[in-house]
Amino acid sequence: MSLAVEESNRRLLRARDAIDRTYAEELDVARLAEIACVSEAHFIRSFRATFGETPHRYLQRRRVERAMFLLRETDRSVTDVSLDVGFTSLGTFSRTFRDIVGLSPREYRAGAEPRKGVPTCFAMSWSRPATGLATPSAVSEKNLARAAE
Repeated sequence: MSLAVEESNRRLLRARDAIDRTYAEELDVARLAEIACVSEAHFIRSFRATFGETPHRYLQRRRVERAMFLLRETDRSVTDVSLDVGFTSLGTFSRTFRDIVGLSPREYRAGAEPRKGVPTCFAMSWSRPATGLATPSAVSEKNLARAAE
């Protein structure tokens, strides 16, 4: 790998880390491109080529992952959860959540159980939305039992 590619990857990782740290804040491509020290168009193309999704979709997925945790582990309202993770519209949150998870936030909450006795890293891995339909039932009882041992 050339030094130029390594440096480009480091810059993109800095921008992705900024998304991970500040997912609940207002983030725009201009700010992220500035962190990566590249133009906006180049940033979007490079981010997608490197991570397999656009910066906006990555941000949405991170927000939905956090919302999944809050819906599963707290009794806060869906509206409060959507605002906490950075969505400004309940409709946009619900539509995005359904697109990524395959269920509405209310349906997800109804079928989700808190992951007691299971290491957090396992629970997060099992419930992370991959490319589409990750539901609480996607975690088999066998895996939960094995992790609890």
